Amino acid sequence: MSLDSAPAIVAVTLVTLATLTIGTWGLRFSRTTSDFYVASRSVRPGLNASAIGGEYLSAASFLGIAGLVFVSGAEMLWYPIGWTAGYLVLLTLVAAPLRRSGAYTLPDFAEERLASRGVRRLCSLLVVSIGWLYLLPQLQGAGITLELVAGAPRWVGPVLVGTVVLVSVFSGGMRSITFVQAFQYWLKLTALLVPVGVLVAVWAGDGAPRPADLGLAWSLPMGTEGSTGLYATYSLIAATFLGTMGLPHVGVRFYTNPDGRAARRTTLVVLALLGAFYLLPPVLGLLGRVYAATPASADTLILELPRLMLPGWAGDALTGLVCAGAFAAFLSTSSGLAIAVSGVLSQDVVVPMLRRRGSPFGGVAAFRIASLVAVLVPVAGALLTPSVGVARGVALAFALAAATFCPLLILGIWWRRLTAYGAGAGLVTGLVTTGTAVVVTIGGWRTGSWVDVALTQPALWAVPLSFTVMIVVSLATASHVPAHTTRLLVRLHTPEPKIEPAATPALQR
Repeated sequence: MSLDSAPAIVAVTLVTLATLTIGTWGLRFSRTTSDFYVASRSVRPGLNASAIGGEYLSAASFLGIAGLVFVSGAEMLWYPIGWTAGYLVLLTLVAAPLRRSGAYTLPDFAEERLASRGVRRLCSLLVVSIGWLYLLPQLQGAGITLELVAGAPRWVGPVLVGTVVLVSVFSGGMRSITFVQAFQYWLKLTALLVPVGVLVAVWAGDGAPRPADLGLAWSLPMGTEGSTGLYATYSLIAATFLGTMGLPHVGVRFYTNPDGRAARRTTLVVLALLGAFYLLPPVLGLLGRVYAATPASADTLILELPRLMLPGWAGDALTGLVCAGAFAAFLSTSSGLAIAVSGVLSQDVVVPMLRRRGSPFGGVAAFRIASLVAVLVPVAGALLTPSVGVARGVALAFALAAATFCPLLILGIWWRRLTAYGAGAGLVTGLVTTGTAVVVTIGGWRTGSWVDVALTQPALWAVPLSFTVMIVVSLATASHVPAHTTRLLVRLHTPEPKIEPAATPALQR
C-alpha cells in the first residue's frame, strides 16, 4: 500500500518544473560547442562547488546512508566519510594539474599525456562503463521512491528521470546543467535540514529511547564480522577515498574552472558543502532505529520516517519536502553523468561516425545524439536488472573508478616514466578485476565463502594490483615514454601567474 500520494506528486511536479525552467533559462548562455562540453571554462568556484555538490550527492547519499545506518549501525558511517575524504585526495593530488591539462574529458587527458589513441579508446570505454553503472542505482532509486510515495509502477521513476535529464541536457549542455545542479544542492540540503530539525525536536520531547539504548554505539567499528568485516571496511575506505577522482562526472567539472587556482578553491568549498550535508542522513538513520521497526526497505527509510514520527498534515508536508530532495538527487546526479558520458560518446563515437558518412553535422548536434544513447541505455538497464541497493550499487562504481582512473591520474600527473603500454595494462587489469566483481554482485551469485566479500568489495586488492601492473609494465617499456612528457608535466605543475587588476586612472595619476 502506498503512502498518501498528494504531497509526493506535488513535490515531484515542482522539482521537475523547476529543473526544466532553469535548464531552459540556461539555454540563453549556451551557444558554442565549448559551452555544451565545459561551459566555456568560465564557471566560478562558488557556483561550481554548488553544482558539484548537487551532482555528487546522489541517491546513495540522500537515501542510502540513513538506510545503511538503520540496518547496520555506525560502521556504515565510513560511506559518507570516504565520499567526503575523496575530495581531499583530489584536492592535493589531481584538481589543479587536471585543469591545467586543458582537456575536455578524461580520455582527452590520457591521449595528451601518453600520445596513444588505444589508451584513449580504453578510457572512453571506462567512462561509459562507470557512468552507466553509477546511473543504474539513481534510476532504480527513482522507481522505488515513486512506487512508495505515489503508488506509481516502478518503471515510471526511471522513465521520468530519463526524460527530464534528456530535456535538460538537450537544452544547454554543461552550461545549463551547472545552474540546475547548483539549485538542486541547496534544495537537497534544505530537504534534509528542515526534517532533521523538526524530527529531532519531536524525539527530544516525547521521551523515546536514546539510540545508545538500542545498541548503536557512537564509535566507528572497523567491521563486526571478524577478518572479513575488517577487510570489507578497509576496502570500502579504499574505494571511496580513491574512486572520487576517477568518476567521470567529477573530473569533467574541474575542466569548467577558469584555471588551476580556481579548481583548488572549488574543491575546498566542495569539502565544506559535503561535510555540512553528510551530518544529516546519519541522524535520520538513528531516529529510524527508534521509530521505524520495519520500513518497506532500507532505501525508503527517510521517506517513511516523517509520517511515523509526526502524523497529520505536518508529517505529510515533511514527506513532500523529503521526496522533493530525493527526486532532486536522482535528477542532479543523472544529469552530471549524462553530460560526462555524452561528451565521450560524442567525441569518440558519434563525430567519427558522422565524418565517415560525410555528414555535415557535428559539435552540438553530435553531442545531442550522444546524449540520447547516454540516457536511454541505463534507463533500459534500470528496468531490466535487479536492484542491488542504492548505496552498494554506487560503491561498485567507486571501486571500478578507483582501480582504473585513480592509478592513471596519479601516475600520469606525478610519474614521468608512465608509458602507454603500462597505462593500458593497468586499466585492463582494473577493468577485468572490478568488472568481474560487478557482474557477480549484480547477478546475485554467492559461494558462501570469503570470496563473496572479496568480490562485493574488490577495491582493497584491485587498486594495488592495477598500480603494480601499470608501474611494472611501464618500467619494462621505458623506451616508449613520450618525448613531450617533461614539457607537459612542467605545464601541469606550474601555477598560473596571478593577474593583478589594472590600475584606475586616479591611481595612475
